[in-house]
Amino acid sequence: MILIQEVTTKKLLKDYVTFPFSLYENHPYWVPPLINDEMEGFDKTKNPAFETAEAYLYLAYIDNKIVGRIAAIINWNEVRDQHKRKVRFGWWDVIDDIAVTKALLEKVYELGRKNNLEYVEGPIGFSNLDKVGVLTEGFDYIGTMITWYNYPYYAKHLEQLGYVKEKEFLESKFPFSNVKPDAFEKAQELIKKRYQLKAVSFTKTNDLMPLVDEMFDLFNSAYATLSSFVAITDIQKKYFKKKYINFINPEYIKFVMDKDDKMVAFSIVMPSFSEALQKAKGKMFPFGFYHLMQARKHSKEVLFYLIGVLPEYQSKGVTAIIFDEYYKTFTEKGITSCIRTPELEDNFAIQNLWKHFNPEIHRRRRTYRIDL
Repeated sequence: MILIQEVTTKKLLKDYVTFPFSLYENHPYWVPPLINDEMEGFDKTKNPAFETAEAYLYLAYIDNKIVGRIAAIINWNEVRDQHKRKVRFGWWDVIDDIAVTKALLEKVYELGRKNNLEYVEGPIGFSNLDKVGVLTEGFDYIGTMITWYNYPYYAKHLEQLGYVKEKEFLESKFPFSNVKPDAFEKAQELIKKRYQLKAVSFTKTNDLMPLVDEMFDLFNSAYATLSSFVAITDIQKKYFKKKYINFINPEYIKFVMDKDDKMVAFSIVMPSFSEALQKAKGKMFPFGFYHLMQARKHSKEVLFYLIGVLPEYQSKGVTAIIFDEYYKTFTEKGITSCIRTPELEDNFAIQNLWKHFNPEIHRRRRTYRIDL
């Protein structure tokens, strides 16, 4: 018999957050999150996502043993402003028992029907900066800190229950040796002169902090036309600034400014923390912090996390300026491998940016939907 219990206490929340640690114990490609970080993400007093969303967490038990988990989420900005009558599910992990998946998803359906919503989509988080998608290809590659990993049966469960593909995401990689500077070196000089632009780089986090809000505003403008996009609120900007920016090497954040010092483009790259997080095993102390700081300083693999260009500059080759800056930084740091984080399959503009580097698609993931 399957028992479904809502997470209503700190003890149950810890059980919810740590369940994947047993499900993926000693798995070579699963990257564990930081336990305290995950718990804070579900704290309504700390995560500003709850200002515009509601979420309910559930655990599934068989014989008093946890066998699955799920979050049922409504992003009210999406429902009210974009008129997408959708209930989301995320943070879904389960043993290979479709009956458990079905029982967990029933709680998502209950929330959707209670609020007169029309369909379900998942797995997906609160916002566009959360993890997204069920992995469908590339199970034999190590994950990243900003993606979910899962067993191959996850997608099979959903498809057997009548779910259909909603969005497809691609992840690709390329060796840094594929990057030939002549593809953008001359172009970036011409573009700088033509549009009176300049690149801005940093060596100290404190120096870039005053520009982070403007960067998030630009992010909202750049991604507004994507079908899945929900804008980041001012409160969320503050939260993400505090939570993430200090973790990223300042020299890995690049801005392009116009003659009036208005930001027209930005990019964020992160060192790969995957192996460091595996060593940390969910805990910052006593040794997790050391492993993460070592990766921050010495990782030879980087993740292209975000890149954004103001709509009026998107067809003007501005990314050549960003690539030129990264080429200099990566050469100096001895970077050997570059990974692109999940990008929508139909976002041809972003895919076109990378064509000169001959990237290899090594993982695919998707969200699924079903009508209520």
